[in-house]
Amino acid sequence: MSKQKIDTVSIHAFSKRSNFFFSLLIGILALSCIIPFVFVVIISFTDEASLLKNGYSFFPSGWSLAGYEYLYELKDQILSALFVTVFITIVGTTLNVFFTTTYAYAISRSTFKYRRFFTIFMLIQMLFSAGVIPTYIVVTTFLNLKDTLAALILPMMLSPFNIMLMRSFFKKTVPESIIDSARIDGASEWRIFFKICLPLTLPGIATISLFTALAFWNDWYNALLYIQSPELVPLQYLLMKIQANLEYMVNNAAALGGAQLSSVGSSIPQEATRMAMVVLATLPIACFYPFFQRYFVKGLTIGGVKE
Repeated sequence: MSKQKIDTVSIHAFSKRSNFFFSLLIGILALSCIIPFVFVVIISFTDEASLLKNGYSFFPSGWSLAGYEYLYELKDQILSALFVTVFITIVGTTLNVFFTTTYAYAISRSTFKYRRFFTIFMLIQMLFSAGVIPTYIVVTTFLNLKDTLAALILPMMLSPFNIMLMRSFFKKTVPESIIDSARIDGASEWRIFFKICLPLTLPGIATISLFTALAFWNDWYNALLYIQSPELVPLQYLLMKIQANLEYMVNNAAALGGAQLSSVGSSIPQEATRMAMVVLATLPIACFYPFFQRYFVKGLTIGGVKE
């Protein structure tokens, strides 16, 4: 059978009815992912009195910018926290990807004498963790990194899962014959790594970069452990503190009683502000996802096809 006939058979493997069904199914799944975020955006613009009276709705009876206005009053803190988050995301992701790819490249090469030892060492890290207390002691006592930006980056410097993922990419996409040819031509290991291996594994690098950037962007736990200075607080941790302050004001206004305190408690846009914080935390990283989507999809599926 010719190649043209094979392509024709592949194109017509599904009937029009089947194509329509699967397209409809994928469309429904896509809407199920988009609608919750749209719902959150609508709630963030909903009047607080309407939320208390009618609950959540796609078509609220009243609209308001109170949630965003409340956050705007804290713009200096939010901008400072946003800068910290962007900084640790960019620097942390860059360092993480560099060390991950170099480690994975080394254990993926059959010429590396100790590849078995370092592979088993990394697998052990995936199964067992030192725990919070030893990690805290190392970061604060031995390394003396408490209340520094390094404390937000160092604990997430390496990911065993990403290393094993990149190891598979290097073994799948970079044959030994290419590396041997480069060595014969006189190329050094660093030149082989940067000029040959990294371009061939770009989908994998984009995949782990997205995973790592999301982890740094959403991290608040390390800030809870190591950060005390308000200038070094990342965005996610700041939003959690704002949410806690809102709940404190509302609960105390209701507990202490009194007409003035009750009016203050009811006027605080708690739910709208909470949803506005979700939008603020999600929207920036969501805007960058389309730039990684092509490589991300290819990176997830490259290991599933056997040639």
